[in-house]
Amino acid sequence: MGKLFERFPDPLARLIVVVLALLVVGVIVVVLIPRPMKDVGMQWADAVKREQARPVKYAGFHACAECHDKLYETKKKGYHRDLSCETCHGPAKGHTGNPEKVKPVIPAERTFCPQCHAYNPSRPRGFPQINPLAHNPLKACASCHNPHDPKPPTTPKECSACHGEIARMKAVSHHVQLECTTCHNAPRQHMAKNAPKVDMAEHGEKYVCWQCHYPHSPEVEQ
Repeated sequence: MGKLFERFPDPLARLIVVVLALLVVGVIVVVLIPRPMKDVGMQWADAVKREQARPVKYAGFHACAECHDKLYETKKKGYHRDLSCETCHGPAKGHTGNPEKVKPVIPAERTFCPQCHAYNPSRPRGFPQINPLAHNPLKACASCHNPHDPKPPTTPKECSACHGEIARMKAVSHHVQLECTTCHNAPRQHMAKNAPKVDMAEHGEKYVCWQCHYPHSPEVEQ
């Protein structure tokens, strides 16, 4: 732009150049750019028409409940109550229109449930997670769990059934002799009597124990 203005040392000439440039830009915007690209209202209307023209694939769980009322009632009281039926069974609009010809998907593959339940440290604590390679390998999930109310068939007798990594770490730590319930299910006054003692007034100052020591391997300092 500076080199361009060097060709027009006269201020009036520079003003004329700027005005002409603005006029050219204005013509391009008004004449050459199609109206749908400039009119937001038209864009919204076109988007609505485009979406309305798409075929409807999903029926909604209310449609499923009309025929599968018993399964619906079971799911409504179970752990999968917040999942739509079509989350697992796929779009069901075709099935509701022609139940005999169009069948919903029944996910029996071993790889399906781990999409949500394979161990992932980013998932919230308490969310059911497994190691698919170690948890009843090769068995279909539905052989032990009712998918509409997926309660475990039996309660694990040992913490290691679900917390294998922590159990293995604890097994080689100074806490190996402690039962998990010593810390996780017992009043403070019932804690181990012979545990190493520290002077709480001086040791660690204002910090709490787990800010320096990992509870399942207390010899490891954070």
